Amino acid sequence: MGDERATLTSLLQWQRDTLMMKCAGLTDEQVRRKAVAPSGLSLLGLVRHVAEFEPCWFRNVLNDEDVRGCFPKNEAGEWTEFHVEDADPAEAFKIWEDSCARSRAIVDAAESLDVTGHYGDEAYSLRYVLAHMIEEYALHNGHADLLREAIDGVTGE
Repeated sequence: MGDERATLTSLLQWQRDTLMMKCAGLTDEQVRRKAVAPSGLSLLGLVRHVAEFEPCWFRNVLNDEDVRGCFPKNEAGEWTEFHVEDADPAEAFKIWEDSCARSRAIVDAAESLDVTGHYGDEAYSLRYVLAHMIEEYALHNGHADLLREAIDGVTGE
């Protein structure tokens, strides 16, 4: 796979591609479906969630930007990425794809994996952020696998 940066970035991209594959070929209704009761998770909710955490880690933490959530909070102040009943799948996928492109650009521009950013008083290296993102996507891809299987029986990486 190459050096450490190439290994981490390719593993992260593989995880992103896996989530995209889990959603491929489904209708808007199917990606919105909360297919594993009693969970409120849906494939679209997962896509909206990863679209939220990509800029959080790469833009806000590593690049010291102040990017607010892509999806609004509700009246109670709760994040709404998992509330997908009226959500537009095409919009969510576009936001996610744009977020991933911005994240890749930040990684490509970083001098090394030792570059650090901050969240509050805590410092995080690019190395940590890449490893954490791989972990997050892997967790959610497990959820996506169960959801997709419940929707139409499709399984696999």
